[in-house]
Amino acid sequence: MKKLFTCLTVLLATMFLLTGVRAEAAVDWGGQVITVTGMGTANPAMVRTPAHALMMARRAAIADGYRQMAELITGVQVDAETTVEQMMLTSDIVKTRVSAIIKGAVIVSEGELAGGGYEVEMQVPLFGATGLSTAVIPPAPVIEPFPQPAPEVIPSMPADSQTGGSVGVTTVSGGGNSPMAAIGGYTGLIIDCRGLNLNPVMSPVIKNVKGVKLYGHENLNYDLVVRDGMVNYATDRNMADRAGAKPLVIKAERLEDHNANPVVSEADGSRILIENGASGFLNKTAVVFLY
Repeated sequence: MKKLFTCLTVLLATMFLLTGVRAEAAVDWGGQVITVTGMGTANPAMVRTPAHALMMARRAAIADGYRQMAELITGVQVDAETTVEQMMLTSDIVKTRVSAIIKGAVIVSEGELAGGGYEVEMQVPLFGATGLSTAVIPPAPVIEPFPQPAPEVIPSMPADSQTGGSVGVTTVSGGGNSPMAAIGGYTGLIIDCRGLNLNPVMSPVIKNVKGVKLYGHENLNYDLVVRDGMVNYATDRNMADRAGAKPLVIKAERLEDHNANPVVSEADGSRILIENGASGFLNKTAVVFLY
């Protein structure tokens, strides 16, 4: 695919002047979208009319946008160990699907530049029916159940339940004084990874300090993961709407696997599993990572 876009760029460069213009590209993990800004100017030696110059500059800008999109997408981390490019090198199916997604990039804004030239802003969603997820996240053979809380581990008690905060104290299993009882009422999960240098990925894993996987794409409905992703990434609580009005907030102990996967304490892990058993927020992918 890279050869395809390289050849396309070289061909267009003979017709349009693509150098000397700035370009912007970024993966917005919070907004779950990949955005590039392609720019181009016409080769004066080949211009016949002002309208022709504008058309040539627009084509050059679009070609530049496709080139940037290809470069950016191939570098996206699918999980802690694998990039899109690595998946493309091992699977012709993935390569074909990713190429189609790049070609389907949508122009969301465009216009002439002051002093000549043209600019187009193009986007590809990370998730959704036309998103990158459809090409790179494989379905699990079967949905794995979430692990059970270890009976020997006393679950942590969230601060809001102790201080009478926003989360109600609806007991849904066991007695009200049982440490294994669910507090209930939680609408989602926030893992606070701030200060740990989290690296966003499309398919993260939450583990406890013993290495037990608490949350991964194998535990979830495949269509839901492809449509919405597993988590939202946010820089503060005000951007954590996905976790709902009453989230369970857990501080990550550390990060593992190239700083992609949060690790929580055993006690916090047990609390997450107990509350998910009551509210099902993990099943709904109502999860946010603060970073």
